[in-house]
Amino acid sequence: MKILYIGNKLSKHGSTPTSVETLGNALTEEYEMITVSDKANKVLRVLDMVWAIVRHRKQLSLILIDTYSTLNFYYAVICAWQAKMFKIPYIPILHGGNLPERIQKNRKMSDFIFQNAKINIAPSNYLLEAFKMCSYEVQYIPNSIALENYPFTERTVVRPRLLYVRAFSQVYNPQMAIYVLHKVLKKYPDAKLCMVGPDKDGTLEKTKDLARQLGIENHVVFMGKMEKQAWIVLSKEYDIFINTTNFDNTPVSVMEAMALGLPVVSTNVGGIPYLVQDGKEAILVDPNDANAMAQKISLLIEHPSNAVKLAENARKKVESFDWKKVKTRWVELLHGDNK
Repeated sequence: MKILYIGNKLSKHGSTPTSVETLGNALTEEYEMITVSDKANKVLRVLDMVWAIVRHRKQLSLILIDTYSTLNFYYAVICAWQAKMFKIPYIPILHGGNLPERIQKNRKMSDFIFQNAKINIAPSNYLLEAFKMCSYEVQYIPNSIALENYPFTERTVVRPRLLYVRAFSQVYNPQMAIYVLHKVLKKYPDAKLCMVGPDKDGTLEKTKDLARQLGIENHVVFMGKMEKQAWIVLSKEYDIFINTTNFDNTPVSVMEAMALGLPVVSTNVGGIPYLVQDGKEAILVDPNDANAMAQKISLLIEHPSNAVKLAENARKKVESFDWKKVKTRWVELLHGDNK
């Protein structure tokens, strides 16, 4: 069974690996996989995707298409149209936390890509519900991690050591992390923030500028893009994971923090409340509410036993996302798709 997986393979250009690289590589255990595209230029990337379909069309059993809510939505539309033209079944894998809004803005295009799909795969119950409301055929298969790569560390003492692991993009609102640190420093003068991730749209420099304007640049470490194993090792030096995004689906970085034993404080947006239960597996606050996030961080520091319980519950929750378990869902789907 030969499968073409279409998405943004841009890690070699400094971006965080996406599903086409992680899931695509994992599926090579069972299938003959072709993955595209690694072209940095968007126009060349789309052309590369289109050419891959044309080139391999006679051998393909299926096309997987990573589908986002940003401008990348349009390459999914183009590839879906091409797959339909060549009568190749395709499956959109839904990643954009803002896809429900994209559907409303581009209903005709959305109907075309999602109604003609073999099935749509939602990695979160958030998108599962949204797509069911639009009467699209959809199935839930969560994002996954290889749990064996994430050693759990119990933090019986919680220090004001904050970790942010996400690309620097306005969508993810990294500047809120700086405001949060600024407020935490008023109570804990030794507080520190480590920010890991590549720059996507110039937000990195804006975030650095904000730290300088607030006079807290000496309390922030910008690590840039790090290999996964490197930041996993780094995470042992930090005690609280913060997620400040304005839009989200099921972020793998939050799942990874849960696996590592880092208590998570996150904005309550998109698929986050479908991923974790507030007060049980993470602490959730309103988007852009730096005051609330700083207050919740203080409570975890003052009551470390609560942080430990939060982390233990989160680890149990994330065990259901281990690749060994999620893999069976993909095999059942793809084998059935080939019958």
